[in-house]
Amino acid sequence: MAKLYEDASPPGKNPDSPLADRIRPQDLEDLFGQDELIGEGTPLRKQIEIKRLYSLILWGPPGSGKTSLAQILARETGSRFIPLSAVLSSIRDVRRIMEEAAADRRSNKRQTLLFIDEIHRFNKAQQDAFLSYVERGEILLVGATTENPSFEVIPALLSRCQVHRMRSLAPKAIRSILERALRVDRKLSDLRARVSSDNLDLIGAASGGDARRALNLLEGVVQVTPPGENGQRQVRRQDLEAALRDAPRRYDKAGEDHFNMISAFQKSIRNSDPDAALYWLARMLEAGEDPLYVARRIIRTASEDIGNADPRALQLAVAAKDAVHFVGLPEGKLALAQAVTYMAVAPKSNALEVAYGAVLEDLRSGQADPVPRHLRNPTTREMRRQGYGRGYEYAHEDPEGITGMECLPDRLVGREYYRPKDAGFEKTIRERIRYWREKVARKRKK
Repeated sequence: MAKLYEDASPPGKNPDSPLADRIRPQDLEDLFGQDELIGEGTPLRKQIEIKRLYSLILWGPPGSGKTSLAQILARETGSRFIPLSAVLSSIRDVRRIMEEAAADRRSNKRQTLLFIDEIHRFNKAQQDAFLSYVERGEILLVGATTENPSFEVIPALLSRCQVHRMRSLAPKAIRSILERALRVDRKLSDLRARVSSDNLDLIGAASGGDARRALNLLEGVVQVTPPGENGQRQVRRQDLEAALRDAPRRYDKAGEDHFNMISAFQKSIRNSDPDAALYWLARMLEAGEDPLYVARRIIRTASEDIGNADPRALQLAVAAKDAVHFVGLPEGKLALAQAVTYMAVAPKSNALEVAYGAVLEDLRSGQADPVPRHLRNPTTREMRRQGYGRGYEYAHEDPEGITGMECLPDRLVGREYYRPKDAGFEKTIRERIRYWREKVARKRKK
């Protein structure tokens, strides 16, 4: 059994606030799972120890400890902590706080740590308002974001801040956080909560690296667990599993998770791994991703990674899209799964993508010459007078259906863009192209 109540909840905490807030860590030793960032000997740890911090951006997923770390930084450096929400604050609020912080530093020699939650939601003008104050060191800016700051924070502000990456918490770290909650939270103690080690591990594994989610789940399942004859609330496995089934899965359809998962999905298909492809497909669909968005990416993958190595892949991908559009969800999920597993085990070739890319390179380098006159349709008398269609060879009049006529502009004669691989049906195509090129070369010599 996990150890129960040991210390009082941190002073000043509202007993009715969520568990994650009531047990928020007060020092670095209780901030679990971020040893790469704040462990002994790390650059940030050394800066904290000598109380010499620079403005910084904390980039990490929800529930990784960004707010807690910001509060600890203020406490360790003796700074005044002012939180500001990018969702609720205006540029007027920002400037007022900047001016107050600058005045406080001049008069009281006290540093202000301004914590901006979801800094990526501030627009350019709002972010610009920080620049001069950060530049002069009048505030210590700590911004928190779940999005890649390279895209969401203006370059001028980014160049004045250190960026620190916070990772999703491992199940072991989540387990430590849950055990601490059972030790230190008075409310859980009053409820006489009992949670087995196996159930703590289940919460840790199912939380997606999000400590807040894990703590909310723990508190919720304890509250609905009836006390036994001895007054203890022993959390049962079936109640916990039911809560996990109903809990929303972490997924941001407009954020980095969205792009990371679709990337993992496509790369799993490319790597011929049907198990991983199915896993990422289910992760996206069960989290609420648009199935037609997934279908579009499947169609793209059918051409990009399989192509003519198995032309049926594109047919099946389009059929899966039509099936989803026709029957909807949940029935359409299996149509997508069928297409995904087929493509994962199909022979792979990127010859089409390489060929198209080679054509684009020539076009971008100015190789966009006029259509040769013998390939133009002489639809008027003047066109015929200009030589349109003169020298055109009709392939169906040749016994082999092949002529020696050149179809590329003069500067591109001899270009070989499409080079089929020795994979699946492309092997047959490659032999056909070799046969065609030999015949053409022979006819041109005549």
